Amino acid sequence: MDLCDPRAVRELLARHGFRFSKSKGQNFLTASWVPRRIVEESGIDNTCGALEVGPGVGPLTKELCAAAGAVTAVEVDGSLRPVLAETMAEADNLHLIFADVMKLDVGELVQKHLSGLRPVACANLPYYITSPILTRLLESEAFSQVTVMVQKEVAQRICARPGTADYSAFTVFCRYYADSKILFDVPPDCFLPRPKVTSSVLKLSVRGAPPCEIRDRDLFFRVVRAAFSQRRKTLTTGLASGFPELGKDRIRQILLRCGFPENVRGETLDLAQFAAVGDAIAAETPGSG
Repeated sequence: MDLCDPRAVRELLARHGFRFSKSKGQNFLTASWVPRRIVEESGIDNTCGALEVGPGVGPLTKELCAAAGAVTAVEVDGSLRPVLAETMAEADNLHLIFADVMKLDVGELVQKHLSGLRPVACANLPYYITSPILTRLLESEAFSQVTVMVQKEVAQRICARPGTADYSAFTVFCRYYADSKILFDVPPDCFLPRPKVTSSVLKLSVRGAPPCEIRDRDLFFRVVRAAFSQRRKTLTTGLASGFPELGKDRIRQILLRCGFPENVRGETLDLAQFAAVGDAIAAETPGSG
């Protein structure tokens, strides 16, 4: 069966009584070149153990099983169980789990099912939960790379440069964990049902170690979130709001010691500069680090 043939997919889903769920953000691929190119450009081969999130009817799963040494696919929609049982019947290196990936221990999952292989993650992520799932995959520190299809605007935000409109706290978060690169775009007509926006396939090459030394990681990310909480205001104002225990005058002095002018805005700082501010605040925060 061609899992990217819209007519065949509709017949398959009707046969099993499946109905699309808007709440789950389901958009199934209907262009065979997309999953094939995802696997090719991600560099996944038989030395890899792949975790897929949201296999749907299995077009990307099929390509992953053909390329990788082993594949574990996690699907939140239990009504797809009979569908995947049919479409993936011949995949002898696939382990299917019907669960919410946000409620699983991803690191434990990788150790249990993908041991001995280079762990990678690959997924066509629902738009509404892209950031939480990507956060979970990166924070697990279980993968050498993560390749995901996301809304184009999200991909651009993840790859944005400091000082641009797309640059955000999530940009800094992703950059802390990985180098990111947009591989290619996928138009709306490649999906069933057709979304209203263009998608992009994004490859995140996970770092073996943080790009710079950070005294207190939790405090560092607290600094980043505070810096972007009030984009139109100065970094001093944002940090004073995020660290009320320090006060605005003390924040101002910390930034001056770090070499930043009083009117600097948080969205202009790169990761290393955020690290410097975070370390300076940590040095004045009892119990930090």
